[in-house]
Amino acid sequence: MKIGEVSQESGVGVEALRFYERSGLLGRPARSRSGYRLYDEAVLERLAFIRKAQFLGFSLDEIRHIISDAEKGASPCDNVRGIVRRRLAEVSERIKELQRHHRELTRTLEEWDEVGRAPGNICGLIETTEMQNPSPAAGRVVQKKLRKNGL
Repeated sequence: MKIGEVSQESGVGVEALRFYERSGLLGRPARSRSGYRLYDEAVLERLAFIRKAQFLGFSLDEIRHIISDAEKGASPCDNVRGIVRRRLAEVSERIKELQRHHRELTRTLEEWDEVGRAPGNICGLIETTEMQNPSPAAGRVVQKKLRKNGL
């Protein structure tokens, strides 16, 4: 199959196929006399594997290592399980952070709703908000007691 046919059959763009080839995710295809890439049917299975792995959150680098291990005769499944376990722990922690952030935003909004408008240069509500943890990644804020400012 030529690259356009593979693209059509798999739903993967031609440029992505070339990138996958350069990146080592796909083996080097045979070439026709005129230089066209000629793929066998197995490439469709490989592309389906890559798409499933991406859907599960694996990076292309991780997928390349998984494929490489399998091609060397080693079973990458234990490594895959480990990656997914770590990723699941990361997602669980992120969910906890988002839940904390949600609670803090809800509490802040409730306080703002009680106060109404607050004077300030741009928006007094934001200007009088104290950052509990100024780390951009955390994004957690706690509303200063607006009443301290006479609001």
